[in-house]
Amino acid sequence: MSAAVTSGGGLPLEFARLLIDWQRLHGRSGLPWQNTRDPYRVWLSEVMLQQTQVSTVLSYFHRFLERFPTVEVLAEASADEVMALWAGLGYYSRARNLHRCAQAVVAEHGGVFPSNASALQTLPGIGASTAAAIAAFCHGERVSIVDGNVRRVLSRLLAFDGDLAQTAAQRKLWDLAQALLPAEPLPDDMTAYTQGLMDLGATLCLRSRPQCERCPVQPICRAHASSTVSNYPVKTRAVKRRHESWWLLLLRGAAAAGGERIWLVRRPSTGIWASLYCPPVFDSEAALIDALPTPWREGLRELEPVAHSLTHRELRLHPRLLVLDTAGPGPVGLDGAWVDAEALHSHGLPAPVRVLLGPWLKSLPP
Repeated sequence: MSAAVTSGGGLPLEFARLLIDWQRLHGRSGLPWQNTRDPYRVWLSEVMLQQTQVSTVLSYFHRFLERFPTVEVLAEASADEVMALWAGLGYYSRARNLHRCAQAVVAEHGGVFPSNASALQTLPGIGASTAAAIAAFCHGERVSIVDGNVRRVLSRLLAFDGDLAQTAAQRKLWDLAQALLPAEPLPDDMTAYTQGLMDLGATLCLRSRPQCERCPVQPICRAHASSTVSNYPVKTRAVKRRHESWWLLLLRGAAAAGGERIWLVRRPSTGIWASLYCPPVFDSEAALIDALPTPWREGLRELEPVAHSLTHRELRLHPRLLVLDTAGPGPVGLDGAWVDAEALHSHGLPAPVRVLLGPWLKSLPP
């Protein structure tokens, strides 16, 4: 392996050129949000891709653009419309911030996204890395993204041993990322460089089983040279996962004009499934039963539990189904309202709730 050319600070100067050349030859180029300098499309894709795989985002991206082709249309939509279209994509705070950001762009910037990363960060839900991606892709700004994948790439490249659970180490790695940027790049160079960082982290420099033999920067990767790739990135703070059990009342009734309906409650504006619609949730089966009129309790049916993983929590959902043959009112004192089956498409439903409702409410969208 030839000796790497380094800067005065010991950084590998070849990194940017190797990455740009590799991306242009081997990187991803056919995704629907690529080959555009439209900030709206880039922003939408970046928000959707946060903690979500490309394969999942593809269909959502197309549906969002069909319904909300411009930032103005998105800003004018209701929160329920946005949440309903986002349902199933997870991390629902992204959808709420997406809507708020669109409204801010229209109200404060005349429908035009700011052109630099620092101004973009003043908008709701746009962090440093998302702002950098929009500024680099759309305006050629010389600024680096540093999302989770990029932190892994750069930590290995530089054998960076700072603990990324600590803010100071995150800032230091950000500074190093800025120092690695290509010197005086053309806009197309910044596009290839930024996309190259994303592609390298997503396709080769993987969390487990990295494909070092195919990596374009393997000759200058310090972790590879010392056979310590698996040691990076360093992050000592372990995520503490909580385990919870929830009991869900799936109350199904007949609609006055025929068809079916189900009782849904809107979740609080903060916490799990914030602002989404779901069946009433109880901490125990006894609490669920106590909420029902005595004559209804005999008809309660136990369904198979559903496991659902969140970022810091493991949920065990215990659905209980109750079918009412009449079109009468719901239980007295139970929050929520009847929703006709054909109207469910306009309600944001968490992914596991969609799974639970699917077998008998055929009007649910795919």
